This record gives sequence, C-alpha cells and structure tokens, in this order.
Amino acid sequence: MGQVGRRGFLRGVGAAAVAAPLAGAGTASADIDVDVRLDLGLPRLPGLPRWLVGDHHVHTQYSNDAMYTIDQVVAGAQRHGAEWLVFSDHGHVAHEAHSVEPAHADIVAARRRHPHLLLWQGLEWNMPAAEHATVFLPPSRDEAALLREFERTFDSRLTGTGASTPANEAKALEALRWLARRGGLVVVNHPSRNGRIAPAELRNWHDAAPGVVIGMEGAPGAQGDGYPKPDGSGGHRGGYGNSPGGDSWPGFPAEAYRTFGGFDWMTATLGGMWDALLAEGRNWWVTSNSDSHFNFRDTIVRQPEAPDLYDRAGKHLDPLPGGPVQTQPPYCDFYPGEFSRTVVGATDRGYRGVMDGLRAGRSFVSHGGLVQRLETHVFAEDRLSWPVGLGGRLRVRRGTDVTVVVLAQLAARPHSGGELPRLARLDLVHGAVTGPATDRQGFRAAEVAVARSYEPRFRAGRTVGFRHTFRNVRESFYVRARGTDGRRHAPGGIEPIADVRGAADPWQDLWCYANPVFVDVR
Repeated sequence: MGQVGRRGFLRGVGAAAVAAPLAGAGTASADIDVDVRLDLGLPRLPGLPRWLVGDHHVHTQYSNDAMYTIDQVVAGAQRHGAEWLVFSDHGHVAHEAHSVEPAHADIVAARRRHPHLLLWQGLEWNMPAAEHATVFLPPSRDEAALLREFERTFDSRLTGTGASTPANEAKALEALRWLARRGGLVVVNHPSRNGRIAPAELRNWHDAAPGVVIGMEGAPGAQGDGYPKPDGSGGHRGGYGNSPGGDSWPGFPAEAYRTFGGFDWMTATLGGMWDALLAEGRNWWVTSNSDSHFNFRDTIVRQPEAPDLYDRAGKHLDPLPGGPVQTQPPYCDFYPGEFSRTVVGATDRGYRGVMDGLRAGRSFVSHGGLVQRLETHVFAEDRLSWPVGLGGRLRVRRGTDVTVVVLAQLAARPHSGGELPRLARLDLVHGAVTGPATDRQGFRAAEVAVARSYEPRFRAGRTVGFRHTFRNVRESFYVRARGTDGRRHAPGGIEPIADVRGAADPWQDLWCYANPVFVDVR
C-alpha cells in the first residue's frame, strides 16, 4: 500500500468485513506490526506515539514500611523493561521532616547515571477524608521544595484531616486546586481496598481538577499477596482482604473489597464504577503498578535496625543482597514492569511526553506480559480524518457508521513466572454516554455490554486483532478493549471472577485493559 489520500483510506477501510480476524505476518517488534497497520489502512504516521512502560507507585527505604534503595528499584525496573518511574514514598511525619531532600538527591543522582530513564519524585498522599493517591509534579529545580510544601500542608497524616467530614473533604479539593496551578497529576490508589472513597468523592475530585485527577489504579500492586504459601497460608491478591470500617462508605457491596482477576472491583465490574464515570463522558483513566515495598521471590533482605530509626531519620538502612529467596509476607510485591505495566503513548520521550500521555488517556495496562501492545482505533467513513486512538474523541454526525479496530501484540517471551503468556480472548466493551449522573453516589451504568469477543490464533510475537462496525449510530457512546488468558471466569460467562484468599496465583489469571475511546454523536 503506497501513498493513500484520506478519502481513499477511509473508503477502503470502511468496506472491509466486520469483525474480520487479523494476523500479522511481520517479525516481532517493539510496536504493532507495520504490515498489519497497512492491511487495515492504519499506516505508521509521523504523529503516532512512542509506547513507554512505567510505574507510578513505587516505594523505597524513605517509606516507613518499605526497604529498597532507589538504585535497587531502578536496577529491578531496568531488568523488567520499565522506562519511567514515579517514586511515591508515603506521606509521614518523619518523611516530611527528614526524607524529601535526601530522596531528591538520590533521584537526581540516579537520573545522571541513567539518562535513558524518566524518574520522578512523587508522594503517596494520605488524602484528607479519603485514603491514598499518587501525586507527582513536573521535574524542576523546585520539585523537592514544592513536594515538601504540599505534604506539610495537605497530607492528612500531618494535618489530622483523615476523618470523613465535610471540612476535610473541602481540604482535599483545596489540595487539588493547588496541584492544578503547578501542573501536577493525581492517580487514586487502590480505590476499593478499604471502601473509604465514595462515588461522589471521585466525581467531586474530577470536577474540581479534571486535568489533575486523571483516574485510578485499575489494578492494585501487591499482586503476590494471594499466592499460595508453602505453609498453606495466604492473603488476598492486591492486599484486598478488608471489610467495611467506620469511615467506609456504606453503599458498597461486600464484593467491592475484593479483586477480580487481580483488578479492582470498580474496574473489573462490567457496568460498574468505571463505566458509570465513562457514561458521563468523563476522561477517567485506569493504570496498574507494582506498589513495590518488598518484592516476591527477592533475595534482598532488610538489615536489623533500631525500632525507632525511621522516626528519627526518615530512612531505613540499605538492605543487603544475597539472602534466601523470600516468598512469605511481606514479600508480595513485584518489581516495576515485572508483573504490572502501565504503557503510555508519549509524543516525545520525555517527562512532559509521559505526563501528557497519562493525562490524555493514551495508555493501557497489562498483567504478566499478556500483551506487549493493546491499541484501539476508531473512525467514521463520513469524516476526512485519521482514526482516533486511546483516550481520544471522535465527533460524527448522527446516522454515521463507526468502525473500531482493536489490535494486540502478543507476548514473545516467557514472563518471570516461567510461562509464555497466551492471549485467549479480546473483548470490545460498548457503553452509552448518557450525561452527568443524577445520583452522585451512583456506581452502576445500565447501557454497557460486550459488543464483540474475538479468540485469536496464538502466534508468538505477532499482532492479532479484529474490527467491528456500529451501523447508523444515533447516540454518543464509548468503547474500551480488554483481554484475558481465559483461565478463570464467572461460571457460565466471560466476566472475571473474585480472587480466592491464599489460592490466587497471579500468573494463572492474567488480564489487560485499554483506556476508552469516545464517540460524540451530533
């Protein structure tokens, strides 16, 4: 396929068979195979993003409950292909008093040693009236001072604003407006773990700072917590083993406190909280991360130290390599990029590029290397424009035919669990955009369904995919793609099933999710 005009391109793609299976014939690469793009009329254009693997939720020895040096985290991340990291040590009295500047010096030194990596200094913020969120700002000469000011002023552990009260909720909104003036980003961490984040709070935060609060962890870290232990014990995958507490929102069902295929209930539930936010047309994206504190099967162990060392110094002693393989708690996390990946489409390989990509929703998440790439492209035949990708919005006239192409690049090598992941199915989820919620505490979206499922033929390192056309569209909608290794489903269906305490081997239940594409019908 040579040079093709836009009108010819759209005419040719629109005439292709609906839901026709695709199989790439090119070699494995770091991107979707070029020949498949061409076959679909999706050429490699100059403006296509560069896909970068990363993690926005990572802890070090500067957290009260973690141990790794920054160099140890960076080394592990490099082994597993991560290209950007946000160090998000916990907000804490000792952290604000002692840790911010020393951690910043370590990060700056790591940037010099690893100029090909993008390393942010962030914070796991104890949100007033809520739980946790990752906060990070564009790197600058003032980044440590700004981070320390934010922690001192707005972290609930330092300000005594943790209780769910109207005054503390207002404090959280004040913090978000502070971040908006400084170009910061916020991702809500493990949103359902303790039931402390009510649906109305998610909406309030997004309304107050839509360019700051970009979404939530679709899947938490600590994915090894439910792994069967040699002694027969075991926890809950993601650390989701809690029950409602005094500050939990009472409207959540019991299943909200568990993971499904390793993903948070808000994300994994078809027609659930994530879909309810998307049904309003909100730019609400999902991520995935390691939440690295102590990594499963590691041989790095903490040194004995005085019980009050962290409170006095804001830092634990450097841990030592060469110990026995650790599989018991608290060793239940993975290194960045090892199991959980957030893959961002950046228009440039820099700090601004990644932050802009996250803010725009040009990202997908994958567990266990199930897919290397997951892309969704949406286009209409009556528009003289190129397809719209992840996080984008396509505007069409009522009555238009809208075509969706979903592409996945399969795994080319075994994951660190020892197997070559096999993508068993891709689903295209379709939901109606119905406008602002009449119930701010609502967490269900009625008009959501799987529009198409596709079972690819496995071809290591190759691209597979399908297309689906929505005929004569009348109302606005969104689409999002997900995939699975097909090992665990709800009985008689295709939905993810709740993880079982002490019997949740994360490598045996892999999923991937792409952020949505909206179609605005006028």
